[in-house]
Formats: sequence, C-alpha cells, structure tokens
Amino acid sequence: MVTAKPLKIGITCYPSVGGSGVIATTLGIELAERGHEVHFISYDRPFRLPLDAPRIYFHQVVINSYGLFKYPDYTLPLSVEMAKVSCKHNLDILHVHYAVPHATAAILARCMLAADKQPRVVTTLHGTDTTLLGADPGYGPAILHALNQSDAVTTVSSFLAKESRRVLSFEGPMAVIHNFFEPKRPIRSREEVRQELGIGDEMMILHSSNLRPMKRIDLLLESIARVRQRDAFKLVILAGGDFSPFRDDVNRLGLEDKIIIRENVLEIEDYLQAADLAFYTSESESFCLSILEAAFFGCPSVATNVGGIPEVVEDGTTGLLIDFGDADGLARAIEKMIEDVPLRQRLGAAAKLAAQRKFSAEAIIPRYESLYYNLLTSPQRDVLQSLDHPINC
Repeated sequence: MVTAKPLKIGITCYPSVGGSGVIATTLGIELAERGHEVHFISYDRPFRLPLDAPRIYFHQVVINSYGLFKYPDYTLPLSVEMAKVSCKHNLDILHVHYAVPHATAAILARCMLAADKQPRVVTTLHGTDTTLLGADPGYGPAILHALNQSDAVTTVSSFLAKESRRVLSFEGPMAVIHNFFEPKRPIRSREEVRQELGIGDEMMILHSSNLRPMKRIDLLLESIARVRQRDAFKLVILAGGDFSPFRDDVNRLGLEDKIIIRENVLEIEDYLQAADLAFYTSESESFCLSILEAAFFGCPSVATNVGGIPEVVEDGTTGLLIDFGDADGLARAIEKMIEDVPLRQRLGAAAKLAAQRKFSAEAIIPRYESLYYNLLTSPQRDVLQSLDHPINC
C-alpha cells in the first residue's frame, strides 16, 4: 500500500490481446492493490481486467457510425470520455498507453477542462506507435505533438527510447521503465496441462503472441521444420488472434503433428509452467513481454537478437539469441536445448532469477508511482489553451 496520498489515475489502452494492453491492465490492477483509484477508459473492457476488483472502474467509449464519415471515428469520442471522467472523478493522472490515438486524445481532453481540473498526462510508448506509425507522414507529426505536450513520456526499453528519438526527432525528457510481469498461481498442474495437450516426454516449446506480421510466424514455422529431432518436441502456440492464415504453411512444411494451437487463452500461467522452452522469431520487438512471462516460470528462450530483446535475454546466460532470419541457426539452437538438458535448466534458473530481480511488479510499479508523484509536486508545465467554455462535470 502507498504511504503518500492515494492517487486517482485514468488509464487508456487497447483492450485486445497484445503487450501494451496487458501491461497497462496489469499496471492498473497493481496500482489499485496499492490503494490508488484507477479508471480504465476504452472502447471495450480490457480482456484481463477483473470485473469486481476494488478501486477499479471501467468507462466505455461509445463509437457511433454516421453516414457523413467514411470510417467511424474513435479519437474524438475517446477524448470526450477522457475529459468527462477526468472532470467527474478529479483524476490526478491520465496515463495513456500507445501514442495513437490515445496520446492525441488525452491532449485534446485536457484542453476541454478548466485549469483546476486538468490531469497530468503520461504517455507510454510501446513499440509500433514509434517504429511503424511514427515513420508515417500521416501520423508522425501528430504523435510528436502529443509527446511534446505530454507531462511525461516513458518507453518500455532503451532500444525504443533511442528509436523514438531517431524516428520522431523527439528531444524532450524520456524515462525508460521496463515492462513487468506479476504471475498468477496456475489453476491446473503442469502434468494436467501437458496431458490435455497430448505431450508426454517431449520438450514443450511455447510461443505466445498476437500473430502480427512483425512476429514472423513464417520464420517460426520454417525454423521448427528444420529441427532434426522430429520426435523430441511439440510446439504450442498461444494465439492472440486467428491462426488460420498460417495453416497452409503448417501443411506445406509437414508440421501438422508438431503444432498445437490455443486461441485467446486467459490462463496463460497454466501453459507457462508446463513449457520447457519459449521460442520467438520476431523481426522487431520493443521488449517482448512473452519472453519475460516465460522467464518467471524458469523457462529459457531461444529468440532473435533484435530490438529490446537483448534487454530481456542475456545471450548464453538466460537464453540463446540468434540473428534475425537465420532459420538454420534458430533450429540448431533448439536442437541444443533438446540435447543439453542441464544447459536448458541452468538458463531457465538464471532467467527466473533475473526476471524476479529486475522485472517484477515490486521492482517496476514504484517507478511509475514516483513518476506520478513527482509530476504532481513539480510546477505546472505550460499547457495548450483551455476552451473558453470548459466541459461541465
């Protein structure tokens, strides 16, 4: 529990399966458990947000479709709901995760409020909002404006901080606060999960992602197909989306009996504690939360050496890193983990220890709390001019 005055914090994130939404939701849950009042504002309830947790509230953004607009607009209704919630509940902080459209909506929402009702705006960049949308001339200038107007900007890795400065030319202060994980107790035992999956003595390789293009599922499957010990493993994919587009690749590579798919899993801890190895072949990653989740259960990773992954995996100590695109190298690394059980166990134990020391909620949440309190005790920054007639609570 906090010793200073509890805060009233608004959080906006994407509610669907994905690292930014998972982190934002878990952050809100942890803040509420520490005595703060947390208000989630989004078009849908975040999929990991509990229904009846104390001090947690959900405010749904209603999106209307008008014939005037070719595409439904989310940014403006979101900004209005942010302003209403901020005004009605006297929010101290409005913490938005992912720049588009959340940061721009937050800045607009603040403009709708009277000076004494304006919360401090914290924007957390998670990845493609910088590396993809930041480079788009249709989005980049708006993102840069929102960052310049935010009271604080954070990123989830040092890699992403550097990329944000390079891509967006952002020159303001930026704090690196890594992702974190707070595992729940598994519901089923390791043996029960493996039995349900039909896995006996084989090594269970786990991949968990939203299947977006940068995850490079094609490379994942190609690498798995090149593993020579065909009877020594099975690959379990926890898919936060539709896996059907990859079925042709599975059939082409002859992997039908090697791959097990589970879609939109909520009890991820059940599968994490049943796994022996995590496997990621991303082309780009700002952090890779899934690697961290596996590490908390003593599960080492074989992953591509890209983006922020080296900040999570220490090559040769907590996992094995391979150059992106090297399907043979990735396959050989998996073979090494199959053959050398003591190595796998040693890397897994080191991964768990590093995760608990550096990336636990106990290590990370106080950094966010400190950021919030520092903003509230520092002089008010210059903000955009409020409306002549601010929104009425």
